[in-house]
Amino acid sequence: MNSISANLNIMIKAAEKASKILIRDFGELEKLQVSAKGPSDFVTNSDKKVEKILIEELIKSRKKFSILSEEIGKINNSDKDNIWIIDPIDGTTNFLHGVPHFAISIALKSKDEIVSGLIFDPIKNEMFYAEKNNGAFFNNKRIRVSKKKKIEECLFGTGGKSELNFNLNTRKSGSAALDMAYVGAGRYDGYFQKNLNIWDIAAGIIIVKEAGGKINDIKYSDDKEIKILAGSISIYDKMLEKLINF
Repeated sequence: MNSISANLNIMIKAAEKASKILIRDFGELEKLQVSAKGPSDFVTNSDKKVEKILIEELIKSRKKFSILSEEIGKINNSDKDNIWIIDPIDGTTNFLHGVPHFAISIALKSKDEIVSGLIFDPIKNEMFYAEKNNGAFFNNKRIRVSKKKKIEECLFGTGGKSELNFNLNTRKSGSAALDMAYVGAGRYDGYFQKNLNIWDIAAGIIIVKEAGGKINDIKYSDDKEIKILAGSISIYDKMLEKLINF
């Protein structure tokens, strides 16, 4: 196994512990009590339970670090420069409908940059993670972005309700975090989407960068309505040309 920091080790253990709840509840979907959270967006008991475990595990080891999580919002502790950014279930709608494509996402923002990130798909047992200047990994194996150069041969992840035709080969998976992880692993050649929250993409940002990819400039002070463009170096500019009105 590659050498990882204490902070990333904390993230891995927290995700593995919380994933047990997800796996169990995914098998008992009929018993879940669901409450509306907004258009095409739901919060489940699982979401809240997973978030609670993640926060407890992260705070237990780093009591001073602050928290930004999808469900509970912001928790300002004494260390405001280091913030855990959490999405307990990225792909909640998939989860609710019994589609086995969702993930736990955890990132650590230190001052104005993401320094580590983890995306864990518990159903497929696929864990993607990265740290600044230490590379990106999938189940402990080094990963890199796609090497394709012809855009017509590429596959792009996207999401949302855009009806624009960009003349690109696209897929909508319902999980921004996994879409970003797939770019880092070379499964997708690029990813683009609007109106995202920082917890949707924080972990994916460092994974794509450390896998050798490129990402548009993002203000981390903005938690919501973020536009993301991510891809391999060889395809990023070509993708950008296609997305001129995006």
